[in-house]
Amino acid sequence: MFNKNTNTLNEIKNKFSIKDLENLSGIKAHTIRIWEKRYNLLTPKRSKTNIRYYTTASLKKLLNIVLLKDNNYKISKIAEMPADVIQDTARELAHKKGQTQHAFQEFKLSMLQFDSALFNATYAKLLQQYSFSEIMNTIFIPLLNFVGLLWQTSTLLPAHEHFISNLITQKILVETENLSTTNLNSTVTYVLFLPDNEIHEIGLLYANYTLSLKGFKTIYLGRSLPLDNLKSFLESDSKMQFITSITISPSLDLIQGYFNELDTLLSQKKHSLFAAGTKLKTLEENRFKSNIKLYPSIVSLLKAI
Repeated sequence: MFNKNTNTLNEIKNKFSIKDLENLSGIKAHTIRIWEKRYNLLTPKRSKTNIRYYTTASLKKLLNIVLLKDNNYKISKIAEMPADVIQDTARELAHKKGQTQHAFQEFKLSMLQFDSALFNATYAKLLQQYSFSEIMNTIFIPLLNFVGLLWQTSTLLPAHEHFISNLITQKILVETENLSTTNLNSTVTYVLFLPDNEIHEIGLLYANYTLSLKGFKTIYLGRSLPLDNLKSFLESDSKMQFITSITISPSLDLIQGYFNELDTLLSQKKHSLFAAGTKLKTLEENRFKSNIKLYPSIVSLLKAI
């Protein structure tokens, strides 16, 4: 019988190469080695085949060291501190200067250890100081961008990305549910959707939250929506503002054709479309007949509304 808990534990990353530490901390491997030899800040272990590796405790210590270093503590002074003092000093610093730097590191650790309790505790502390929008813009969005880079370097498993993405998605859904639905701005209706086969939904969910927060009426259609499903909205005489986000689909060779089709459909009723995604840099706004605006990210798109 499949044992879910055993399988999850087998996926938890608890041994790290020096390259992993570099990717997770932003400190070059060469510098980490210098800190080891000169200051004895980290002590790698060795496998049965004599391969060096670092434990989770070493990673936590390194992340706290980076936090102190980024706040003008000299490495020579940090090296004089016992490990527990480094940890306590990092926590005190986070409390005095705001939780964002420390929280970013805690979220990394929660992801690596599949620790939802740590994620939720860190998030709860942040909410005492910051609005949800501030947390999204200053921590969650940069964290997801960081995770995307780590996944490409094989530092993380796809399961890590899924875990942290699902936790963030849950928070967006809860915060959206808690918003008041009274006094809606009815001048325009925002219709949010992702193209067929597009599954990266967090950006669009956050756009829905932000628009709802501002009092706009939204219709959230979600991921992987074929264009023919937009027919009733496209034929409406009411003013519709469509919003979409593109990460993987359509592919680069199909993206121009996809937007050409959207352009034709939108122009029939003078509706407009805001689209976000790095892939869109291959398109030119001024070639469209309808009102299509392109942005490199959801954040830049939302600033334009």
